Amino acid sequence: MKNRFNKHKSRHKGIDWEKVQARLEANPSKLWSLNEMEITEGEPDVVGYDKKTGEYIFFDCSAESPKGRRSICYDGDALASRKEHKPKDSALGMAEDMGIEILSEEQYRELQQLGAFDLKTSSWILTPAPVRKLGGALFCDRRYDTVFLYHNGAESYYAARGFRGSLRV
Repeated sequence: MKNRFNKHKSRHKGIDWEKVQARLEANPSKLWSLNEMEITEGEPDVVGYDKKTGEYIFFDCSAESPKGRRSICYDGDALASRKEHKPKDSALGMAEDMGIEILSEEQYRELQQLGAFDLKTSSWILTPAPVRKLGGALFCDRRYDTVFLYHNGAESYYAARGFRGSLRV
């Protein structure tokens, strides 16, 4: 992670690695979650610092939606509703198991300010309750140098759609 931090300094201007490392070492459960992000090929990196809480903010910064988190539906209700050809998991279920949060639309757009992500894939994002109540879920990607927001049935899943997470340490 230190190598990635040093390689992509533009993602975290003014943040000192030694302070990040000290915070990580003081929070082993968060270190476990970052490792889960790493195992699923999310390439987590520091993207911010919350002055109010003193927390460092990590996002998945892999070029495409993390490989180990694709071909999944949106949430547990969507997974349970599938009678045939069930995906292996759901975005919200995996995020909870990993101890991370799925990116909101605002966070996804913040990520896209740091580089060009999801040029070939797409990522589920946190869906507002009224949309989800009606069976839908939201996802984003970047095409034509523009971030697009789309909707789909929450139970749908595609080989090129996964989710990106965030973690506050």
